[in-house]
Amino acid sequence: MKDAGYGSLLALQFLTRLPVPVQCPWNAGTSRWAVRCYPLVGLLLGGILALVGHLLGTWLPPTLQVLVLLSLWVALSGGLHLDGLMDVADALGSNAPLERRWAIMKDPHVGSFGIIALVFLLLWKAALLLVLLEAGMSLAVLAVILALARFGAVALLVLAPAARPEGMAWAWKRHLGLRDLLLALWPLPLCFWLLPGWLLLFVALVPFLLLYGWGMTRAFKGINGDIVGAAIEGGELWLLLIAWIWWSSAMG
Repeated sequence: MKDAGYGSLLALQFLTRLPVPVQCPWNAGTSRWAVRCYPLVGLLLGGILALVGHLLGTWLPPTLQVLVLLSLWVALSGGLHLDGLMDVADALGSNAPLERRWAIMKDPHVGSFGIIALVFLLLWKAALLLVLLEAGMSLAVLAVILALARFGAVALLVLAPAARPEGMAWAWKRHLGLRDLLLALWPLPLCFWLLPGWLLLFVALVPFLLLYGWGMTRAFKGINGDIVGAAIEGGELWLLLIAWIWWSSAMG
């Protein structure tokens, strides 16, 4: 149980900028539990966003509400996954040989493709948040989406090959097995209480992960930390789009 406690705090430290004033040991047990808690961290972050959005909705117009929510969304994660998105976009946009793509991904400078990817991702997130708010959908959907996107990261870490025996993704991955993926499902039944019908979003996540995992394996021969971070951002955007399609169809 000590490993589970430390693991949950490690997940919180790694995936968020929320203060965790505890020094957590890193070992095989705590790192496995940290990955298993990824969806739980997503539920927490999404719950914070939903609560703030509910409070803001009483006195802010929808456009300003979306701007505050999106700003908080980025701040809570410290832009960690956005950094991965920009690195992957720069590497893919270079159309260079594999080794050069790896060098570009490791370069701390951001290129034009990274900026373009960042701008369009945030614009699409803002637009989808706005239409969901205006359509009257419960902001509890954010808790579900953030949890599922981080479950997708766990699936990639467990099932996709590591591109190289180095880096953060490999450090997480080398202790993981299928059992850890199954245990990462444990927070997801809470999604049913938050959003009946959430299984539709879970099912919709599968083709995204299959296509993304195949594309990244083909482009980079495997995954790394940046690729997993970009998957979280892409998964959130994809699930926002599916949520809007689903809600529009249900209300139409």
